[in-house]
Amino acid sequence: MVATCVNHSGGGLGKLDAIHTVLICVSALTVLAIIVSGIVWLKKYRSLVRTIQELQQGRPFLRISTPESPLTPSKPDDTTSEMLPLDDSSEPPSERQKNKPSYRLPWKPAQQSSRFTKADLSLQQLIKAGKEGAFYKAKVTQGTCKGYSMITCKIAKEGVSAKQIETEVSVMRKLGYHKNVIQLLDWNTTEEPYLLIMEFVNYGTLRGFLQTQRETLSSDPELQSLFTIAAYHIALAMEHLRSKMVVHCDLALRNIMVSRFPWEVKLAEFGLARDLTRMRSRRSSRRKHNKKRVPLRWYPPEYFRNNYYSFKGDVWAFGIVLWEMETFGSLPYPTLERSEEVVYHVCAGHRNTGPEGCRPELVQIMQDCWLEPYTSRPSFTDIVRILENVMETDSDYVDVGESVITTRDDCLS
Repeated sequence: MVATCVNHSGGGLGKLDAIHTVLICVSALTVLAIIVSGIVWLKKYRSLVRTIQELQQGRPFLRISTPESPLTPSKPDDTTSEMLPLDDSSEPPSERQKNKPSYRLPWKPAQQSSRFTKADLSLQQLIKAGKEGAFYKAKVTQGTCKGYSMITCKIAKEGVSAKQIETEVSVMRKLGYHKNVIQLLDWNTTEEPYLLIMEFVNYGTLRGFLQTQRETLSSDPELQSLFTIAAYHIALAMEHLRSKMVVHCDLALRNIMVSRFPWEVKLAEFGLARDLTRMRSRRSSRRKHNKKRVPLRWYPPEYFRNNYYSFKGDVWAFGIVLWEMETFGSLPYPTLERSEEVVYHVCAGHRNTGPEGCRPELVQIMQDCWLEPYTSRPSFTDIVRILENVMETDSDYVDVGESVITTRDDCLS
């Protein structure tokens, strides 16, 4: 009888020890998983902190989409078509070197004498001031500049090199004429302050225009149709840049000029723009000398994670521009004050909320522009087509090119 009790007692202790062992193992694995997760998150946190510090210090503009990029998708899609060879010359290196003095790409700025200086201009009004220069409405004091007496000029700040301005000039010349891109008339990179002279715009930046006209526009029952037309013309400009293999890298409401709202809005400010067909020869020198600060609130998460910016980055910024327009020039992520907060917010998957009163079609375009991965975002050709369909269904407009809004009732009367 005693032996039986002992045996039963021993069996119970054995089961208890087994349960304890299992619990101890599970606890150990849980602690280990927590430690590993903590280490991973700590590394990510430090990486983001380093990225923010480098951006605040003005680091080089890193890795815009190139064929050598390991992030280039391996399967054919819209993004793959954007990653074209950077050197389009078919001549052997020896022949290119031999012909270099006599051969110049048509959009490369020619050597010029100082035709216009700041003394030749009467500055009328400040349009906007940036980190590398200020835009002014100005008047040519003697004669005209290609027929223009009133012009828009960008005056580079002290410390901006002639090479930086020449790079901007080469991009603008390559883009040529487009009704939604501000036209370059002349430039001066031979003496400081360096100048860019552009066509005149009536109302300055789109951001400033919307802020000053907010009360009037808010009472317009056709406001959403006007915003749709403006968005359409901005998308046309960006589609033109894509066709020329130029990434803007600074698409924002402050960099869009207004001649006549909403039919004549013009993309401006190409200081950060990159011509992908010439990047191979410019990349190393830009990393050494041409350090730039980037607009964090308009930049996509792949830039913060992998220092990667492609045409799809411009698409992301286009979504931010739509949000800015609908909020009359409000700062994106208005509840976040510090750069670190913006980066964490974007990388964590948070987005700007749809503005109150915004039409559903534009809200959907915003959300599509902010999709991840970046390959899921539409191209500007897609966006142009979507906006065309929206305008076609707008019963109040029959021709977006007319300066007077024509209604169907007017046509029937």
